[in-house]
Amino acid sequence: MIAPLPPVAAGPVTPPPASGPLTLDEVLEASRQHQPQILEALARVRVAEGRRLSVEGAFDTLFAASADTRLSGFYDGRYLESKITQPLQTNGGNVYGSYRVSGGRFPTYENEKFTNELGEFKVGAVFALLRDRIIDERRFGRTLAEGEIELADAERLMIAIGVQARAIEAYNAWVVAGQRLRIFRDLLALAQERQRGFQRAVAEGLRPRIILTENEQNILRRQSFVTQAEQALAVAANNLSLFWRNADGRPMLADVARLPDALPAPLPLPVDPRSGLVQRPDLRNLELRLSLARERLALDRNQLLPRLDVAVEVSRDIGEIGAGGRSFDGTESKLGLTLRVPLQNRAARGRLMQTEAEIDAFRRRGQALGEQIVAQIDAISIAIGASARIAGLASDEADRASAMAAAERRRFDMGATDFFVVNLREEAAADAQIRRIDALARQIQAHADMAAATADATVLKL
Repeated sequence: MIAPLPPVAAGPVTPPPASGPLTLDEVLEASRQHQPQILEALARVRVAEGRRLSVEGAFDTLFAASADTRLSGFYDGRYLESKITQPLQTNGGNVYGSYRVSGGRFPTYENEKFTNELGEFKVGAVFALLRDRIIDERRFGRTLAEGEIELADAERLMIAIGVQARAIEAYNAWVVAGQRLRIFRDLLALAQERQRGFQRAVAEGLRPRIILTENEQNILRRQSFVTQAEQALAVAANNLSLFWRNADGRPMLADVARLPDALPAPLPLPVDPRSGLVQRPDLRNLELRLSLARERLALDRNQLLPRLDVAVEVSRDIGEIGAGGRSFDGTESKLGLTLRVPLQNRAARGRLMQTEAEIDAFRRRGQALGEQIVAQIDAISIAIGASARIAGLASDEADRASAMAAAERRRFDMGATDFFVVNLREEAAADAQIRRIDALARQIQAHADMAAATADATVLKL
C-alpha cells in the first residue's frame, strides 16, 4: 500500500527559549539538514542509486535446472540438467558450466540426452569479437545508471545552492526589518520624550498649548511607521521560518528577542571568481549529459557492426558407459563461430544520427551556459564593488545626518530653532540610517549572489 502524504502543518512553531542572537550559520545549518526541497533532492539521489543496483542485475549469476521423465510409452528415458551462467563484465559474452545425467532409453531425435552412468560435466564460454565486444546494452545500462547518480547529485547541489541563497536573503530581510523597527521606535521615543517636556512647559506657561497638538500629530505619524515596521518584521520572520527549522523539520518563527544588533558580515569572496565555473552543478550536469551521449554514440556505432561470436566448450562424461554407447564416453571439445551481418540496419543508423545531433546540441548549450555564467559573475563583481562604495557613502551620510539632528535638538532646547526644523532633522537622520541599512544589505546580498554563482559549498554550509 502506498503511504499517504504527510498532513499539512498548521503553521510555524514557536522555538524553545534560546540565549543570544540568531546567527546566519544557525539558519543555514538548519536549512541544509531539514529543508524539504534539499531532502527531496537527496531522496532522488537514493532513487538513482537503487536504479544502479537494479541495472547490475544484468550481470547476476543465473542458475537454471530442468528435469523430465517418461511415465508411459515405449521409451523410459529420464533426464536432469542444471546450468550456471555468468555474464562477462568486460565483453558481451558469458561463461557457463553445467551438469546433466540421464537414464533409460530415448528416441533417436533425443539422442543428445544420453550420458554415462554418472553424468556429464560441461564448461564453456562465448566471446563477442565485433559487435558487443567494447560496449553492449548491459554495460551501457550500467554506465547510464552511474551517470544518473551523478546527475541526481548535481541536481541536488543545484537545488541546495538555490535554497541556501534564498535562506541568506530571508535572514538578511529579517535582520533589516528588525533594524528598521529599532530606528522607528527610537524616532517615536524622541517624540514621546519631547511631548513630556512640552507638557511640563505648557503647564508652567512657557509654551503655547498648540505645540502639544502639533507634536501629537508627529507622534501619530511615527507610530504608524512603527506599526508598518512591526508588520514587515512579522512577514520577514514568517518567510525565514521556511528555512529555520527544528529537529523534526518544522518551521520555527524567529523571536524578536533574538534579533542581532547589526547585519552579518558579508560572506567571503573567492580570489578568482571565474575559477568557480568548474564547481557549477548546472555545467556539471551538461558535461555529464554530454558524456552519456558519447557513450550512447559508441553503443549506436556498435549496433552497426556485424556480430561475430566465438564459442569454446569442453565436456566430459564420467562413470560407466550408458545406454547411448561409447560415442558419449570421454572428453569432447568444441570451437564454433557465429556470424550475423545486418544488410540495411536503418534503425541503428537513425539512432546514430539522433545521438550525433544531441551531442552537437549539448555542446552549443554548454557554450551558451558558460558564456552566461561568466557574464553573471562579472555583473555580480560590478555590483559588489558598487555596493561597497554606496554602503560607505550611506554610512558617512547617516553619521552626518545624526550629528545634524543632535545639534538641531540642542539648538531647539536653547530656543535657537523651531519645532518644524528639528522634526525634519530627526526624520532625515532616520531616513539616512535606513538607507545605510539598505546599502549594507545590498552589499551582503551581492556577496551571497557571488557564493551562489561560484557554487561555493563551504560558504553556503553545504
